[in-house]
Amino acid sequence: MFDDFYGLTGKPFQLTPDPEFYFRSVTHRKALSYLGYGLAQGEGFIVITGEVGSGKSTLVAHMMQSLDPAQVTVAQIVTSKLNEEEIVHVVASAFGLDIEGHDKASALSEIEHFLHEEAREGRRCLLVVDESQNLSVEALEELRMLSNFQLGNHPLLQTLLLGQPEFRATIQGEQRLEQLRQRVIAAHHLEPMQKGEIEPYIMHRLAKVGWTGEPSFDQRVYSELYEASGGIPRRVNQIANRLMLLGAVEERSRIDAAMLQNVLAEMDAERAFPEAAPAPLPDARIEFEPVKAMPTTPRVDHEMFESALAERDAQIAELQQAVVELSTQAEDAAARIVTPEIETLREQMARIEARCTEQEQTIRHTITMLIDWIEGEMNGNRAA
Repeated sequence: MFDDFYGLTGKPFQLTPDPEFYFRSVTHRKALSYLGYGLAQGEGFIVITGEVGSGKSTLVAHMMQSLDPAQVTVAQIVTSKLNEEEIVHVVASAFGLDIEGHDKASALSEIEHFLHEEAREGRRCLLVVDESQNLSVEALEELRMLSNFQLGNHPLLQTLLLGQPEFRATIQGEQRLEQLRQRVIAAHHLEPMQKGEIEPYIMHRLAKVGWTGEPSFDQRVYSELYEASGGIPRRVNQIANRLMLLGAVEERSRIDAAMLQNVLAEMDAERAFPEAAPAPLPDARIEFEPVKAMPTTPRVDHEMFESALAERDAQIAELQQAVVELSTQAEDAAARIVTPEIETLREQMARIEARCTEQEQTIRHTITMLIDWIEGEMNGNRAA
């Protein structure tokens, strides 16, 4: 939407990794240097860690563009909770091997044969494992065993492990991974971008999609954007996307700090919503009309947008009222429900209460008679 309004050729702040948008921040330059050194060694493990959205996947995608497919065969996997046998089958599949139904030993044999064939063709193999923090220690050990495959003295497989900060802690502190640690030839932890890098980062991504100066940005926006995002690239993209959208909706040619604060307030409010709505009450059927697609135009129809928002708010208010009425009806119905068991208990309680009242009256009457008798005796004794 806003790319049309501002005359851009694409989406500058998309969240999916794209090597064309790789930005050479200080921490990413260091990581790329470690990657280059590690790949030149052609063996062992390279470990890159960083927060979610720190740019690990974009970095690797950029690196892979520089690799010659005639010299390096690359397999990529994104891991979940895999054990040692499952990781072997996933690796084989990533290299294009059909081992369905094979046991672990057969799968390992197929992988070794494939690696030897690649080496004879003059290609080395690189395995890229993303989300490595999901792997068990046993699965990591299995990857280490794969690194043992050699042709003479020539290692056949190199592995690049990408993971979140907890994976870094696992590699450094898990005693059972000592042998794997000894094979790590390069490692780097991606830090957030620095405060002074936010502006060139924004300008870099806009330039990739044909930005010609509109919208412009107040300098204060960059510092506040850094504070809000913590310097994490994906968070910067999320906020910048919303900021550009707001600029298009309001037909602004300049983005200021007040607009940024509005966007941040909206995003905070959205995060306050519950993740899942409560289950609907029985027989409560609420039908929604299909959303009508808004026509695509090079400019934003502000009145049409406001009308759509007003219609949406009205629908939300009606739904909220319907939920309140259904809830009230359900509570009233529940209050009217009387089972035979409950009615029997009520009758028993009434009889017990009546019996207790009768016994209390009898006891009071008896005590009164005793007091009268005792007083009569005492008065008779005094008279004698």
